[in-house]
Formats: sequence, C-alpha cells, structure tokens
Amino acid sequence: MNKADLVEYVSKYTNTKKEAATAVDAVFDGISKALKKKDEVRIIGFGTFKVKSRKARMGRNPQTGAKIKIPARRVPAFAAGAELKNMVR
Repeated sequence: MNKADLVEYVSKYTNTKKEAATAVDAVFDGISKALKKKDEVRIIGFGTFKVKSRKARMGRNPQTGAKIKIPARRVPAFAAGAELKNMVR
C-alpha cells in the first residue's frame, strides 16, 4: 500500500478524497514534527515512532574496499504494538 492507496482507503470514511488526503498529510506531518523535536509518538494498539541514536563506526566502501568513518547520527524507528503484532500473525 502506498500513500495514494491509503488516501483512497481513508476517503471511504470521509466526504471527499481531498479531505482524506488532508487527513493523511496531517498525520504524517504531526509524526514528522514530533520526531524532529525528538519526541515519541505512541499510538496505543498500533505502535511507537521514536528517534534512535546510532554511534559512529567504521565502514567499508563497497567499490574500493577502503575503510571509511561513518559519523554518529539520529534515525527514525518504529516499534509495533502488541495488537498490531498479533494481527499480522
């Protein structure tokens, strides 16, 4: 399912596809802004979006084989909730 499919699905519960697209965009925007502020987004029964820190490490350039230093950085992460895990079993 991609974003267009999700908007199509949500439009079944709204009056128009435009309203559905606005709702989907608002949810994604809210999650993105919260993660940018390093906040967690917990949706009970679905899961938790959060920001994780990765340590700096040594890597390898696959083309040349040369060692390179990969800097520390923050990455978004998602942990599925118990209800979602049980649903996909």
